[in-house]
Amino acid sequence: MSRFWSKVVHNLTPYVPGEQPRLHNLVKLNTNENPYGPSPKVLEAIQAATADTLRLYPDPNADHLRAAIANFYGDQGIEPRQVFVGNGSDEVLALVFLALLKHEQPLLFPDITYSFYPVYCGLYGIDAELVPLDEDFQIRVQDYERPCGGIIFPNPNAPTGRWLTLAEIETLLKAHPDSPVVIDEAYVDFGGESAVGLVNRYPNLLVIHTLSKARSLAGLRMGFAIGHPELVEALDRVKNSFNSYPVDRLAMAGAMAAMEDRDYFERTRHAIMSSREQLVTDLESLGFEVLPSVANFIFARHPGRDALELSAALRARSIIVRHFKLPRIDQFLRITIGTPEQCGVLVDALKEILA
Repeated sequence: MSRFWSKVVHNLTPYVPGEQPRLHNLVKLNTNENPYGPSPKVLEAIQAATADTLRLYPDPNADHLRAAIANFYGDQGIEPRQVFVGNGSDEVLALVFLALLKHEQPLLFPDITYSFYPVYCGLYGIDAELVPLDEDFQIRVQDYERPCGGIIFPNPNAPTGRWLTLAEIETLLKAHPDSPVVIDEAYVDFGGESAVGLVNRYPNLLVIHTLSKARSLAGLRMGFAIGHPELVEALDRVKNSFNSYPVDRLAMAGAMAAMEDRDYFERTRHAIMSSREQLVTDLESLGFEVLPSVANFIFARHPGRDALELSAALRARSIIVRHFKLPRIDQFLRITIGTPEQCGVLVDALKEILA
């Protein structure tokens, strides 16, 4: 029935998400989900919101949720009018591309990065230039010193896990005062430095976060952006042209509880960081090269074994990791940090495979 498709649909190459397999006794380390469940306070808040009020539309502006997010970043001087919320950071990104990144000059982003970015460019007809990572798979700020309509990249980058310092980000912002710079901080809570503290000094900066990773809410779909009120107004204008009620009551209740439970957030993210360091040590002892990471995943390759074959051998043992069939990184495996027990199962399996 493709004869009924619009020209836009024919030309799209959709994003392919990580596999969600249904295998017995699965050790799932392929989609960067948090191995620990959400805060018990989140579940309590969602249960409390499951009431007769579900017959009513939710707050279209999500004012209480915006206030809760602003409060979390209160020490950075963030106000609710600087916060935008949506159904997962992917929805926020989709609106950002249309509201802030569609200009006459090309959009810049790394050649190895989140593969949804080129999908949005195709969907909205945005001209883009891919800026190669260096030989160490790092973003070089000086490579972005060219005319552009905007810049976007994850920090830490995905799938490499490498990151830019705040000083490097400031250099980029100063070099492009008239272009929007969007930093996707989906993984920053696992050891990186958030750029949220820079938004009041640089009106062209927008920082995007998700509650899927560090707050264990991938199944709830909640994301937000923080920036100058004029940037947030642009997002609101586009959002209200699509759907004025995008975030439902249950999601808002759970998200507010997650932002307010700082103790649980700190405890679980540090547990993942500890497991990451141990996994890096264990893999290096097996001969793997592991790129430096401040994410809840690592990017690793073995000089003597093909990555696709390793992935298949792990899958045969009900362990799923992510392999990308892309130039320059086709010998790497992206491995989500699981619980200590899950990481131990992975290491034992690799010992057996390599032997």
